Amino acid sequence: MSETAAPHPRRARIGRGIGIVLFHTAYRGHARGTERVPASGPVILVANHAAFLDGPLVMSMAPRAVTFLVKQEAFSGPFGAVLRGVGQIPIDRSVGDRAALGRAAAVLQRGDAVGIFPEGNRGTGDVDEVNQGAAWLALRTRATIVPVAVLGTRVEGRGAGAWPRPLSRLDVDFGHPFTLQERPGVPGRERLRLATDELRERLASHVRLARVENGGPADFH
Repeated sequence: MSETAAPHPRRARIGRGIGIVLFHTAYRGHARGTERVPASGPVILVANHAAFLDGPLVMSMAPRAVTFLVKQEAFSGPFGAVLRGVGQIPIDRSVGDRAALGRAAAVLQRGDAVGIFPEGNRGTGDVDEVNQGAAWLALRTRATIVPVAVLGTRVEGRGAGAWPRPLSRLDVDFGHPFTLQERPGVPGRERLRLATDELRERLASHVRLARVENGGPADFH
């Protein structure tokens, strides 16, 4: 497969199947709001990012196959081979990686779903800041955006790389879909900045609401 081409959709379906097994055996994965994810057409799932398991969890709990943008550092050794095998796209977070975004855009343009953690790095998952890639993709492809709150993957008092105990409950809460506002006449850079701010606020609001509805505090810290 060319490094500039969109991964074959079959690969994401295989990855979802593997994840379903993992999160119904080693963990107790639970999804809420799956009916809010459009069943067809280009969709971007934007999720908060607090721990290693976030990506596999969202991939397996989503009602349709998803191709994720994953940091390129993860694509080494056996685990990197698995990521490539299930159709994930490496992205260089140190630059505006237009090649990776172009591959993601190709996935969306054929009517499939892409997953992004717009915070870039694992942290508290409060969505205090986001990168511009997700908004750029949405503006370019006119894809529908679904905010996703990931809960339970971050072990309190431990680092972002820590894994929760086996059989822990892990939740994925899919929010209401939206499209970014059209802003005719606004220059490109400003339009991207405003779209990024809108995306950040919608995702952060959904994460806060999902935490409260699941019996926790609105903020992680």
